Amino acid sequence: MKIVSKKVIIYSMLGIMQVGMVSSVAAAAPGPLLNSDSQQIVQLDRYDRHYDRDNARRRHHDERMRRENERHEREMRRRHHESERAWRERQRREDEHHDRALRDIAAILIGIAIGSASND
Repeated sequence: MKIVSKKVIIYSMLGIMQVGMVSSVAAAAPGPLLNSDSQQIVQLDRYDRHYDRDNARRRHHDERMRRENERHEREMRRRHHESERAWRERQRREDEHHDRALRDIAAILIGIAIGSASND
């Protein structure tokens, strides 16, 4: 009788352990596949709709930055008819103008980021 009771206890413990493992795996598994796929499709569509607009704004921002940097570089060069004092003064004014332009462009990018965050 002792051997039979030991086997019953051991097999029942193994069965309980298997049920516990299966239940933890089932709890960690994602929900029904149909429901999660439809949610992913909705999220991808929502992302694609905003991505094009934001991407165009970022391209426009990058283009403005490139043009401003090229303009600044041209303006910072000394002209052949210019005195040292006039060149230094023009450089100072140009640096101030360049800083203002970069702040304006950065403000546009911040506005894009805030706008895209509020749309989500």
